[in-house]
Amino acid sequence: MWLMNANSTQIAGWKTAADWQVTRSTLVVGGDSGAWQKAFKDYFEERLRLRYLNPIGILKKHGTLQGEGFSILATQCSLIEFLESTVQGLTYRHLRRGETLGAFEYNDSGTLFKHFLCKRHPFASQFTEPLATDFYLSIRCGLLHEARTKNGWKVWAEGPPAKILDGAKRVVYRNNFQVALDEFIAWYDKALLSETELQDAFIRKFDSLCQ
Repeated sequence: MWLMNANSTQIAGWKTAADWQVTRSTLVVGGDSGAWQKAFKDYFEERLRLRYLNPIGILKKHGTLQGEGFSILATQCSLIEFLESTVQGLTYRHLRRGETLGAFEYNDSGTLFKHFLCKRHPFASQFTEPLATDFYLSIRCGLLHEARTKNGWKVWAEGPPAKILDGAKRVVYRNNFQVALDEFIAWYDKALLSETELQDAFIRKFDSLCQ
């Protein structure tokens, strides 16, 4: 039986854990911005493009407005957790009885998810903590666990410009939601070039993806 070597695990397109170790050796926290830009494009952007953004684009392109919005928004919700865990350099760990979290580990997706909505631009301007909690429970958990939204929330394709959701009407606009995600990713692209805390976190995250 053929067994995959850990170093051959693909973490971003054809890039493997072994490739990451080579790239990692070129990354200096606070160092050359060109090396960081290349790491962003080769690993972070490529992983997002193939695992999240391209599938979302395909669903939108071939959509019939008869339910694909649920799959799109479910993917977007999954992406949020990856984005926030990368920004913080955290790894998810399921705790068994008696175990405790190590450094830079988390086991509460809700806290991470709500932190993104309440603290990260451009989402922070449209989410309060109660609204973020409602969104997490009614939309994120509803979609991922039951393939539906809960508590009266609806998914619409289009909405007013720059409007991510309408909390009063309990409507989320999935196309504008994607625009907001793209805006955050563009910010992260630039911030990673110079912010040492983000660079440390980036290395931690991709190290963990190779384990």
